[in-house]
Amino acid sequence: MTAQSLDTGTQDLLATLDAGVLTLTMNRPDARNAMSKAMNQALQEQLAAAELNPAVKCLVLTGAGKGFCAGGDVKGMAASGDGTVGAQTIDEAIARQRVNQRATAGKLFKMPKPTIAALPGAAAGAGLSLALACDLRVMASSAIMTTAFARVGFSGDYGGTYFLTQLVGSAKAREMYFLSDRVSADEALRLGLTNWVCAPEELAAKAREIALRLASGPTVAYRYMKENLNRAMAGEVDECLDLEATHHVHCGQTEDHREATQAFVAKREPVFKGR
Repeated sequence: MTAQSLDTGTQDLLATLDAGVLTLTMNRPDARNAMSKAMNQALQEQLAAAELNPAVKCLVLTGAGKGFCAGGDVKGMAASGDGTVGAQTIDEAIARQRVNQRATAGKLFKMPKPTIAALPGAAAGAGLSLALACDLRVMASSAIMTTAFARVGFSGDYGGTYFLTQLVGSAKAREMYFLSDRVSADEALRLGLTNWVCAPEELAAKAREIALRLASGPTVAYRYMKENLNRAMAGEVDECLDLEATHHVHCGQTEDHREATQAFVAKREPVFKGR
């Protein structure tokens, strides 16, 4: 079967369907695949379509170039002076953020099909959240993970606090959120944050090998297996997503966030003031 390229409506997200495997590639390599509005919208649409498309048996989410996803576009936030609200009211922004999160990270987590994140490089902020929302992860040995939110004055979004706590426990999740240290691929494997680590040049082949194995597996069993596994996890993901959206949007109004985005662009350390 020949690979089929799908029209996503934007070059910021590429989509191909081959042998039951839908590969979605976040495609802003010059910006470390930071999420744009066009990318986010296309990702929502592709995930919604994939859930209902019987030709899609397994989904792989990856990034173009040397990165997976840097999360939000910090430079764009610094230019606008506001990372979350813009021309909307704060309540409108929270409602939109909740919809975006449920349609992306929430969909990856709840979709009744196996999802795989293939990390060629850094997964940071919301990019890490998207990777953790997937069922399985494979990392290049040169890739890293970091929550990154504390460095830009945000509390976190796209379900990262939920997924990370489930995977590594509350104490380690708090450490990773509060300190925003980088986690190497080997450390991620030790912590259970990734399932496989391979040489960078072998990443695509390794992800495809796993995806094809899943695509050829028992799809009905996988559907119920995934529901069983999700229900076995304590807590409700939508509650976490909604709370994150509220806090994330409020953080976008703080002086600390504005200072951090300016410091990011100036390549200096931010000076946080707690307001």
